[in-house]
Amino acid sequence: MIIKELNGKDPQFGKDCFFAENSVIVGDVTLGEQCSVWYNAVIRGDVHYIKIGNKVNIQDGAVIHATYQKSPTNIGNNVSIGHNALVHGCTIKDNVLIGMGAIVMDDCVVESNSIIAAGAVLTKGSIVPSGTVFAGMPAKKIKDIDQDLISGEINRIADNYIKYAGWYK
Repeated sequence: MIIKELNGKDPQFGKDCFFAENSVIVGDVTLGEQCSVWYNAVIRGDVHYIKIGNKVNIQDGAVIHATYQKSPTNIGNNVSIGHNALVHGCTIKDNVLIGMGAIVMDDCVVESNSIIAAGAVLTKGSIVPSGTVFAGMPAKKIKDIDQDLISGEINRIADNYIKYAGWYK
């Protein structure tokens, strides 16, 4: 893994995190506890800060970045960032699933208990209300979340990634 200080800022990590050997974490990045950063994932806190809560998994090929002096990235707790997703200069609240290949652009806010479907593109400044599923390009609300999706997808995936990380430690 590459964990690199930049401009006097060292990445900071909580307890019980897993970092794949070829993951990259640079600069002003803070991760909470029980996080995992998978193969080829990049978290680049070079142009603004990136704050990530507890029990967050950043899956293979995902990129987390921000916009210089404008839009930091804040990610809450119990969040899954799917394979090859791009999360850029936005706010992701707690209990969120960002699907594989999804793009979340600057100044978006994804409220808690929400799902961004695989391949969805949330354009700049989009607001995703709590308890909704957004899909498409550009992403739009397709339905409200029921309790089965929260426990069966959001929580299941986050919990599974803690288990998977344990296999690698």
